[in-house]
Amino acid sequence: MIRIEEMDRTKIIATVVAASLTTAALYAAPGMKADADGDKNVTKAEMLAKADARFAKMDANGDGQLNSADRTAMAKKHFAEMDSDKNGAISESEFLAAHEARIAERRDRHVQRAGQSHADTNGARPERHMGGHGRGGMKMLALADTNGDKAVTQAEFRKAAEARFAKADANSDGTISAAERKSMRKDRWDRRPPPPESGAE
Repeated sequence: MIRIEEMDRTKIIATVVAASLTTAALYAAPGMKADADGDKNVTKAEMLAKADARFAKMDANGDGQLNSADRTAMAKKHFAEMDSDKNGAISESEFLAAHEARIAERRDRHVQRAGQSHADTNGARPERHMGGHGRGGMKMLALADTNGDKAVTQAEFRKAAEARFAKADANSDGTISAAERKSMRKDRWDRRPPPPESGAE
């Protein structure tokens, strides 16, 4: 059993949570999920509405900013969800059950996104791990933290989202079209890091 007293649950789980809080929400390209009216175009208003909804979800303690307190709150929430019998410890079976549930959820999301991307890009290969994870995600959070106080306010979050929108809106018409999304995905795919060399540790 993994007992609360025997582990720094915040450190262990918060690292995973931090990546999920920063990756897709801050720097994932605006896509079909932001397309509120289903016209296959994403306007700035739609993108900002989605960014606001994401910020609200990520602001776990409701203090109007994203910081370590939110990661701690989210880590505690995840620990409580894993501890299905509420005995203050996570057994191997509880850990594995939570792991399997996460895998199933991610698989369902990927299938849905791949289907949307395929329909939207005439079969272009959907990009994987858009935005990066782990240290990359933390770097993205740091970039959004324009005043360097280790917290991201809603204004900073919106500004980062607006910057991403402007970069994606190649013709500056205030709308990200399916063609612009396809071009952006291809560019990101082309710039992906090379695979590790064979035999590299």
